[in-house]
Amino acid sequence: MSGERILGIDFGGTKVALGLAGRDGNLLATRRLDTDAQAGAEQVVVRALAGARALLADAGVTPTAIGVVSPGIVLPDRILLAPNVPGWEELHLAELVAAEFPDVPISVGTDAKAAALAEWRWGALDGADPAVFLSLGTGIAAAVLIGGRLLTGANGAAGEIGYNLRSPQDTEGFASGAAPLEEAVGGRGLGGRASELLGRPVTAGELFALAKENVEAKELVTAALDELSMHVANLAIALDPQRIAVGGGLVRSADVLLPALADRLAHAVPFPPELVSARFDQDAALLGAVALALGG
Repeated sequence: MSGERILGIDFGGTKVALGLAGRDGNLLATRRLDTDAQAGAEQVVVRALAGARALLADAGVTPTAIGVVSPGIVLPDRILLAPNVPGWEELHLAELVAAEFPDVPISVGTDAKAAALAEWRWGALDGADPAVFLSLGTGIAAAVLIGGRLLTGANGAAGEIGYNLRSPQDTEGFASGAAPLEEAVGGRGLGGRASELLGRPVTAGELFALAKENVEAKELVTAALDELSMHVANLAIALDPQRIAVGGGLVRSADVLLPALADRLAHAVPFPPELVSARFDQDAALLGAVALALGG
């Protein structure tokens, strides 16, 4: 391979994605490995860096820049709001990657925010201002771009709508260790409630498929979408975005999900934004890592 090559590393809750790309965002080579979260955080990073070395060796290149993304708020000495992998919040992620690649510029960031950069640079948010990327999967988050620049917030936590309160009775929320909205309408929460309801293990994706013929599943999905769409409408009212792109694992059920969101936006928001599916599916955060390495 010739030309500038960017290495992207996407640490997820269940898998790690590695990719090599050019400045145009085209992935030239990829690898994936299981996170194996219960074995702890350090082994994930060790295996991911070994995989990255192998990917680069196979391609015969040295990266000119590296982007690394993860759930949570990635700081130099720890990662906040990322409890799903034991030990993840104590990781010095940038330092560990820099030790493996000491002469390469490294950028680190939050996966959903990085995915928004990829959608703005190469995907469904191109030209939109303001723009919102809505990540609906195991977790729930939003990322806001103004003039193509991410709104990070004072603590890097802008858009963490999974912590939204659901009612006046939610008096503690984060202080009690809860992420109220994410637990209610995120993929893990939906799958757990569906499994209880139906008496067998059910994923969120299976729940959406079952809702087309099973009354109980349909009621559960309808209630979740009613609640989620209310929060998305409130977000649109607060930010007045030009376009919202929806990504994440739940967008595989776009035929059910997007009409519910669009209907609420059309009726509740004074100036309804355009609502679209994100361009990138499985590789959104990985391409986001590449975009991050390129300077956003």
